[in-house]
Amino acid sequence: MLARLSIRDIVLIERLDIEFGEGLAVLTGETGAGKSILLDAFALALGCRGDAGLVRHGTEQGQVTAVFDVPKAHPAMAILSDNGLEDSGEMILRRVQFADGRTRAFINDQAISVQTLKAIGAALVEIHGQHDERALVDAATHRRLLDAFAGLEADVAALERLWEARRAANAALDEHRASMERASREADYLRHASEELKALAPHDGEETALAERRSAMMQGEKIAADLREAREAVGGDHSPVANLSAAVRRLDAAINALEEADQHLAAALAAADFDPAELERIEERLFALRGASRKYSTPVDGLAALAAKYAADVALIDAGAEQLKQLQAEAGEADRHYVSAAKKLSVSREKSAQRLDRAVNAELPPLKLDRATFTTQIETDAEAPGPQGFDRIEFWVQTNPGTRPGPLMKVASGGELSRFLLALKVVLSDRGSAPTLVFDEIDTGVGGAVADAIGARLSRLAGKVQVMAVTHAPQVAARANQHLLISKDSLDKGKRVATRVNALAADHRREEIARMLAGAEITAEARAAAERLLKAATA
Repeated sequence: MLARLSIRDIVLIERLDIEFGEGLAVLTGETGAGKSILLDAFALALGCRGDAGLVRHGTEQGQVTAVFDVPKAHPAMAILSDNGLEDSGEMILRRVQFADGRTRAFINDQAISVQTLKAIGAALVEIHGQHDERALVDAATHRRLLDAFAGLEADVAALERLWEARRAANAALDEHRASMERASREADYLRHASEELKALAPHDGEETALAERRSAMMQGEKIAADLREAREAVGGDHSPVANLSAAVRRLDAAINALEEADQHLAAALAAADFDPAELERIEERLFALRGASRKYSTPVDGLAALAAKYAADVALIDAGAEQLKQLQAEAGEADRHYVSAAKKLSVSREKSAQRLDRAVNAELPPLKLDRATFTTQIETDAEAPGPQGFDRIEFWVQTNPGTRPGPLMKVASGGELSRFLLALKVVLSDRGSAPTLVFDEIDTGVGGAVADAIGARLSRLAGKVQVMAVTHAPQVAARANQHLLISKDSLDKGKRVATRVNALAADHRREEIARMLAGAEITAEARAAAERLLKAATA
C-alpha cells in the first residue's frame, strides 16, 4: 500500500508530504483547490506521461516520490527482480520532471526506464475516474479479472506451462522436419563428403602440430647434411687417418682424437632425428588436410566439426523418419494435454462468469443502475489458441431494458462506467486488484442514497485493499478512515497561491462535511447533519 507521498514544485504545490494508512482515505476541497493536481502528481510517480507544464513556474524541475509497503510475494517484487533492481524493504518510486519536458525515473534510488516504472506502478496502483478507461479497456484485463474472481490463476499458470511445452514440442518437430528436407535435397553430396572426411579423419590442432613437426624436421635435415659432410671429412674415403698412420707412427694421439671425433659426429647425426620418409608423410598429410580445407571452404581446424555435421546429416537421412515419428507423437501428446486443459478452463470460466454476473448485478440497484444488466461475454475459439486458452472475454452491459447491449466501454456513460467499475471492484474485493485503488470523483452527478451507497461500497472495498477517493459527496467523506482537505493559500501578499493538504481531526472533519452539505455558509443544521453522517458511518 501507499505509505507516503512527497511532492516538490509541481504546478501549485511547492512542498507537500502526506502519510497514508490502511482503509479509506478521502480527499475533499472546493473546486479548483488542486485535487486534480495531486492525482496528476501521483500518476507521474507511477510512470504516466510527463508534461513540462507540471513544473511549478519559476523552477527548473519538480519531483514526486511515492513510498510503498509491498509484501515479498507481490507481483511488483518480481518485476523489480527481473530488472535487476535491489529490494530495500520499502519500494520508493521517484520521478523527476524537468521544465524542458525531460523526465527521469528511479526506483529505490536506482535509475530505470519509464517503461519499468510504469509496469511497477500499474502493479501497485489503479487510478479510476469517470473518463478513465485504462482498467477496463483491454479484453485481456477482463479475462484476468474473471480468472481472479474464480480463483483460476493456478489453472491459468498451468495452462501457460502446457502452452510453452506445446510450443517447444512443435518447434522441435518443425526444426527436425526442416533438417530432414535440407538433408534430403543434398543427400548424394552429403554421403560423398561424409565418406571423404571420415577417411581423412581430421582432428582439431592437427595442422599446427604437423607444421611445427615439419619445420623441425626440415631444420634437422640441414643439420644432418652438415654433420654428414663433417663425418665424411673425418672418417670417409678421403680421411687422413690412413695416411697419417702410415706416415707418422708417433701421431697416435692425433689419430685417436680423429677417431673419437668420428664417433661423436655419428652420434650427433643420429640425434638430429631426421627421417626423410616421415617428413614425406607429414607433407602429404598437410597437403591432404589443406586440400580438403579449400574444397569445403572450411579452416583445417574446422574439418573435424564439419565431418561430424555431415555424418549427423547422413544419419538424419537414414534414421530421421523414426525420429520424425517420435517428435510427431510428442507434439501430438503436448497438444492433447494443452487442449484438454484449455477446454476444462473454458468450462470453469463459463460457470464462474454466471456467478460474477449475478454478484455484480446485485450491486447495481443501490448505485442507481437498477435497470441495467451486466453480463460477461465469452467467445471460445479452439482455432485461435493462446497461452491463456481459447477464450476471449469481454464485459458487456445493457443500461436500460430495450436498449442494445454492448461492450462496457462503449455503452456506459462516464458516470455509469465508474459505478459499474465500483460494483465490479467490490465483488472482486482483494482479487484481481492492485493493493491501492484511487477513485477520482466517481460520485459526480449523484447524491443522497446513491452517494451513500457509493460510500458504503468504498468502505467495504477498503476492508480488503487501500482505497483513496477524491469526492464531493459528504456521504462518502463521512465513511473515511483518513480525511484530507485540499485548499489554496495566498502567498506573497496575494501575488501567488499554493496548494496545501491538511489531515483533518474530528472537529475539523465535521466542519468540512458540513461545508460539503451546505456550501459557503455553514449552518447549525448542516453541522448537525454532518454529525449524523459521521455517527451513521461508524455504527
